[in-house]
Amino acid sequence: MRKSLSRRRPSPALLVASLALLVAMTGTGVAAVSAVVPRNSVGPLQLKPNSVTNAKLRDNAVTSAKVRNRSLLRADFAVGQLPAGPTGPQGPAGPAGPAGPAGPAGAVSNVTVRQGSVTVPGSASDDPTPNTKWVTRAVTVNCNSGEKAMSAGTGWSADADDLELATVYMTPLTTSGAVTGWTARGANNARDGQDHTFTLYVLCYT
Repeated sequence: MRKSLSRRRPSPALLVASLALLVAMTGTGVAAVSAVVPRNSVGPLQLKPNSVTNAKLRDNAVTSAKVRNRSLLRADFAVGQLPAGPTGPQGPAGPAGPAGPAGPAGAVSNVTVRQGSVTVPGSASDDPTPNTKWVTRAVTVNCNSGEKAMSAGTGWSADADDLELATVYMTPLTTSGAVTGWTARGANNARDGQDHTFTLYVLCYT
């Protein structure tokens, strides 16, 4: 007949010895690690460049106390994270830029007729030959400020066929190269020997 085998329990002495061996080995491992890397011995010189990555940092590990004042830039923040400051005072006006090219000529508008008149005397009524003496007078018409003269014409207060009434000349007047008025002279040698009015008309525009 076979004898049944039964497990033998470890003796108390064996348990105590095993526990003592485990404690001894653990202490040796800690001591060995402490000998290789002492406390407070790892510094910047022991770290390879780029060795501390974002994944190595614990969440919320970098606080305001760890950031140097005024070291962060606008590019370090997401769009919309930095609020806009108040509007500053207006700066001084800059220097005037160069003159641009001349624009196209605009359409003439607001044409106004300016006029002036002068009385040109006739020959005396007792003159036996009243139409042998010419009498002349001049008149000047200027456009208003901001206007320019386009053209001009003359007229008389009488227009009978037998009257000798004439315009001697018409001359434009210029200001800074622009025509701003006209001068004209009228001549009276009418047969009736009467005074007649000579009128100058100037077309002014803006």
